Amino acid sequence: MEGLTTTEEQIVARAAAEPMLEQVLAWSAVNSGSSNLDGLGDMARLLYEAFGALPGELRLLDPAPVDLVDAAGTVLAQRQGHNLHLSVRPDAPLQLLFTGHMDTVFAVDHPFQAVRWLDDATLNGPGVADMKGGIAVMLAALKAFEASDLASRVGYDVLINSDEEVGSPGSAALIAELAQGKRAALTYEPSALPDGTLAGARPGSGNFSFVIRGRSAHAGRNPEDGRNAVVAAAELALRLAMSKTPGLSINPARIDGGSPNNVVPDLAILRVNMRPRTGDDQEIAQRLIAKALDETAKQNDVYIEAHGGFARPPKPMTGEAEVLFQMVRKAGADLGQTIAWQPSGGVCDGNNIAACGVPVVDTMGVRGGKIHSEEEYLIVDSLKERAALSALTIARLAREVA
Repeated sequence: MEGLTTTEEQIVARAAAEPMLEQVLAWSAVNSGSSNLDGLGDMARLLYEAFGALPGELRLLDPAPVDLVDAAGTVLAQRQGHNLHLSVRPDAPLQLLFTGHMDTVFAVDHPFQAVRWLDDATLNGPGVADMKGGIAVMLAALKAFEASDLASRVGYDVLINSDEEVGSPGSAALIAELAQGKRAALTYEPSALPDGTLAGARPGSGNFSFVIRGRSAHAGRNPEDGRNAVVAAAELALRLAMSKTPGLSINPARIDGGSPNNVVPDLAILRVNMRPRTGDDQEIAQRLIAKALDETAKQNDVYIEAHGGFARPPKPMTGEAEVLFQMVRKAGADLGQTIAWQPSGGVCDGNNIAACGVPVVDTMGVRGGKIHSEEEYLIVDSLKERAALSALTIARLAREVA
């Protein structure tokens, strides 16, 4: 570990010594799928206890109201889990933001529920990499930093939300609020590649539900009196899919609705995901949506309601972000870790933070892979590696304060 001061060496050693593996094993035993409110409640209580080791004000906050469109085209209120927020030294001269999420993609009835060892160095289990391992890394780094004489220079907010895997609809406003006035942010998604490569630029992401309402009629006696909502939904899906550009991917994902075979269907709901590479691409997407809806409605004599939007803005690699990435790279080099980054097609809360003008490195979590599948794994040695990397990065940000 060349180039480290005595204080930095102490911080790094403390971070690596934290009981992160034990925490990952305990936390991953709790199903905290985004829709499992009981499991999310259990997870929130465990995290509340763990983060209680840090100073500051710790709270569990209610999510913002969220609506969803069900398979019947009805707009319903969707319940979300609580979000954990910790505020430490809000008057300190340097302010940072640390974010993570307690939810996973694995529902309470999903078959993938247990942790197992693949070998002596690799742990397989739901959320071990995405991101219960990352939360353990974050906590270890902050506890080590708090034990140093640099701590008084830095204030920070920690947010562990409960809905990141579904786009953070109930926590996006809180993320934006906490990002205000921050020098930098670190988010603890797993590394983009198992070798520890970070995610740099990211596209944006928008999820949409288009409710198409036609007119029912008998499919044999008078089909001409009907207005087929399923046909209109299929046509809309094709119009949108054919409108993609090099900077805009469009994925029509699902059509709900329909009717018995002898009835012209009067309802269909088309679900679509769009990923614009830049802000200009997002504006293009919005114009394409408006054009496709207008043309489809007129062509099929149906009514179309649009729900949803771009919850994740595009995240370009800005100059300020480049400076923060270089700081992380230098910290890694001094720890004997090779840190690189590359663009990613995925999205996360780092998109929302970057949209607030705050530089963010959003893959400070563990090394692992195959997330969102039953093969998800954590490289266990990376717990200590990444805790050391975070702790050293925080210490060097603290040294910016005279």
